[in-house]
Amino acid sequence: MAVKLMSFRDVTDEEAEEICALLHTHRFEYYETPSGNWGISAPILWLYESDDLPAAQQLLAKYQQERSQRIQAEYELRQQRGEQRQFLDEIREYPVRVVALLSLAAVVAYFSIAPFLEMSP
Repeated sequence: MAVKLMSFRDVTDEEAEEICALLHTHRFEYYETPSGNWGISAPILWLYESDDLPAAQQLLAKYQQERSQRIQAEYELRQQRGEQRQFLDEIREYPVRVVALLSLAAVVAYFSIAPFLEMSP
């Protein structure tokens, strides 16, 4: 009987491909359910055999730990090289967009708080 291995919601395409390749390499039989046309359904990775679940979970945990370490190392390397983007870089490259988004956030905050301000004596 099929068993859920993991949800693919908020998983990047790159990571999903790596996970599927890893499962294929270790000869686990699996299938994916898509998120649908509007992204409402849950994209899930399923194993065909429930007996494979503990081994697949262990393999997935090891992969996620290795990926986390690799991504962290890449981030630190970009920081050391000065290639890691920061908020000031966004302001320099897209000043109009930053000002527009901050203004929009201020308007939303104002309209969210305004009714409560009017209620106070």
